[in-house]
Amino acid sequence: MKLLSGRRQVFLCLMALGLSACGGDVSDHQSSSGSQDTGSPDTKAEKNLESVGVGQHMTEEKAPEIFGTDHHFAKESIYFLLTDRFVDGDPANNFEDQGGEVYFTFNRHLPGPDGAHANIGYMGGDFKGVLNNADYISDMGFTSVWMTPILDNPDAAFSGDKEVTYGAGYQDGFKTGYHGYWATNFYKVDEHLESQDLDFKTFVSRMKNEHDLNFILDIVGNHGSPSYTMPEAQPEFGKIYDESGKLVADHQNLHPEDLDYSNPLHRFFRKSTGLAKLSELDPENPEVMDYLVNSYIKWLDQGAYAIRVDTIKEQPHSFWKKVSDRLRAHRPDIFMFGESYSFDANFIAEHTKPENGAYSVLDFPGREAMIKVFENPSSDYSEIKDYLHLESGVYQNPYELVTFFDNHDMSRMNATDEGFINAINWLFTSRGIPAVYYGSEVNFMTGMPEHRGNRNYFGQERVDAAKSHPIRTALKSIANIRKNSVALQSGVQVNLKFEGGTAAFYRVFQKDGVNQTALVLLNKSADAATLNLSDMLNPGTWTAAIGEEVLEVVSGQSSLSIELQPNSVKVFILDEAISNPKLLQRAQTLSYARSPS
Repeated sequence: MKLLSGRRQVFLCLMALGLSACGGDVSDHQSSSGSQDTGSPDTKAEKNLESVGVGQHMTEEKAPEIFGTDHHFAKESIYFLLTDRFVDGDPANNFEDQGGEVYFTFNRHLPGPDGAHANIGYMGGDFKGVLNNADYISDMGFTSVWMTPILDNPDAAFSGDKEVTYGAGYQDGFKTGYHGYWATNFYKVDEHLESQDLDFKTFVSRMKNEHDLNFILDIVGNHGSPSYTMPEAQPEFGKIYDESGKLVADHQNLHPEDLDYSNPLHRFFRKSTGLAKLSELDPENPEVMDYLVNSYIKWLDQGAYAIRVDTIKEQPHSFWKKVSDRLRAHRPDIFMFGESYSFDANFIAEHTKPENGAYSVLDFPGREAMIKVFENPSSDYSEIKDYLHLESGVYQNPYELVTFFDNHDMSRMNATDEGFINAINWLFTSRGIPAVYYGSEVNFMTGMPEHRGNRNYFGQERVDAAKSHPIRTALKSIANIRKNSVALQSGVQVNLKFEGGTAAFYRVFQKDGVNQTALVLLNKSADAATLNLSDMLNPGTWTAAIGEEVLEVVSGQSSLSIELQPNSVKVFILDEAISNPKLLQRAQTLSYARSPS
């Protein structure tokens, strides 16, 4: 991996004793996620210019180039929902009689103690339920919606494996494919999602054109549906069909070790076990590669904007490199991020390297750090910094990681409303691209894992009630600040002070004549706090992103004190190039304008 260009700039500048005049030529640099300027409307420079919003400022004299990422997707913030569990917008596609009396698919209730419950059947959420509430999502400041896979899943509950009960671990007995991850046909939309007047292509188009929301396609590349341990083979389970409806693979209820490659229908699968009782796809079979990639391209061509890769670590890097090459040949500026469920930064960072496909990843180490800090009101902000990897070089680019604190595969954060507010304030101001799991805006199913309510149905009544919830109010405020600040989207993070319940840092963006720096001040304690800063103060008129507060900082000023309310955030914006020599040197050192590795 080559050195950061920012570090090279600092070295050369120090040699020349001309620090304030240092610049950077990044015209030939490539983002770590593999995209290059193509001249399309999604060109990175154009996207960053479009996203400046609050305080756009152009200068005639070129300032040193400093930024965390120049990838166009950095401007996004993501609302993640399980489609079936969000809102039932069309009862006509619920198929409540599907599966028969024993293996019925709708409303498979898991009762728990004291009225608690979960569910492993379909609950009715669909495209229409999302579209009907698109304004609810966009008003919060989100720009993209990541939804669980849209693909056709089996029309019955699975009869194999150990039966799921309330609170059980990762078991699949009598569970349905409501979540979308058990595909039987990668070219067909599941019948529970579309409506007579709303197919997938129309849905994606209306989300974008009417609500300015991009659609993130969730893809699976390592497995199909559960495929063995059934008392008797069930129709569809373990089977894969092509776009014309032809059967191309069938596990035939056999243990993977019993598959026979002389049977053409077995050749899609590996002869080794993997996750649960799922049919594991063979990464060495070129027919599997063609089948999958062509299906992904179909959905991209119907309007999908970006891709989230499920269980990326379950297939080898060589497999995903081929997928990446083929998809980027079709869509050069595509942003793709994978789920590599591990808290080891060195491990998940492997996926971000160009030789492995240059995927971004979900920041699981970041999630672990956030839970530790925001579930515990007495924690110290200094405990959160290590996962950022601002200058370690572990990730190809840490600013392009997708950051989160809640998702569908682990227990929801067990925090107070104030803990959620503080987590959200951090998530939308620190480095990375924020993703929020449905219901987190109201502290839904606090602390619950999957079979104890993590994936419970949300519903229209909760959506309507959520609009006045204090967490959603705070989320709406900070998410819209980020939506209108290129510095918070793409700027280098320069940490100032992390101690006790307070934290302070800059986000510095200087590129293509756009110069903006955000000063972020956080207080996660239950008491008001005075934050005193004495390092790297940059002169200028700093204006509050919300409200009329102004910080006037003069050249040579040695200290600055800011009052913060309990559980709060303040963001001040400076729309000019930074001039403090120490801050300039530090920001250039951290800049992720880098040459391709």
